[in-house]
Amino acid sequence: MRRLPPLTAIEAFVAVARLGSIKAAAQELALSPPALSRRIQTLERFLARPLFDRRHQAMVPNADGDRLLSAIAPALDGLSDAIESMTSGTEVLRLRLGVLPLYASQRLFPRLGDLRAAHPELHLDIDTGSNAIARLGEGLDAVIVLARDIDPTLHAERLDRNMVYPIAARRLVEGPDPLVAPEQLARHTVLLHREMIDTFVAWRHAAGLTAIEPAAIDYFDSGALMLEAAAQGLGVAFMHESHFHDANDSRLVTLFDFQVTSPYSYWFACRPRALQTKPVRLFRDWLIRTLRED
Repeated sequence: MRRLPPLTAIEAFVAVARLGSIKAAAQELALSPPALSRRIQTLERFLARPLFDRRHQAMVPNADGDRLLSAIAPALDGLSDAIESMTSGTEVLRLRLGVLPLYASQRLFPRLGDLRAAHPELHLDIDTGSNAIARLGEGLDAVIVLARDIDPTLHAERLDRNMVYPIAARRLVEGPDPLVAPEQLARHTVLLHREMIDTFVAWRHAAGLTAIEPAAIDYFDSGALMLEAAAQGLGVAFMHESHFHDANDSRLVTLFDFQVTSPYSYWFACRPRALQTKPVRLFRDWLIRTLRED
């Protein structure tokens, strides 16, 4: 059998490739950064080629690194699960799930107790990083994402349909010079999520208000922070009906008398072959059943 590089070097490579930095990977593996760097160098010497583009405070896999990660990461994850199941004395099934933080906090976490009760052997590794779809099969088994549509080569199921709500601080509509008409948005900042940048355009177009321009548009990568910014009076957030109702925040109100259908939906997605694995199948079946019961 062909000689293999040290498993510790492979483990170090996968950690750095997934986390994007020596420092973060060293913390995860309980190593010093120099020790972790030496393991990466050992693997690169074994393969006689570099695996990363070294950038300021970042390590980005190059083409060879990407190809190696996609080939060995699933095998290393399976090995880790096998060792965990042997040492724990019970079967352990692990699902690596990519999900947006707001969906996780509002919709997923309040129901995870039911999943644990039904399938105590199933454990979730939660990843809230960006570009989740692109990382399917390379660190993620399944994702819950916001999108207009999903690559047809993937297995995908729409989880909801929503309305776009303009959401603002209650004091903006109850104080002096209240915000009661869409035309007044010209004096206010609009808050948009980077995963939902077309919500304001869709709302404005459907409402027949294409001439309205806000004073500014601020972008966020956190729905929870968007809601807090709106509650603090920093702008008008264009988000989903479910985001407003699930927040249950008395500081917030919806504006005007109309809402429009959102161009975005939450989707469950995975690679088709992943659906044949037990962790993905158990989670998908539980998720769809739970949403239907709601």
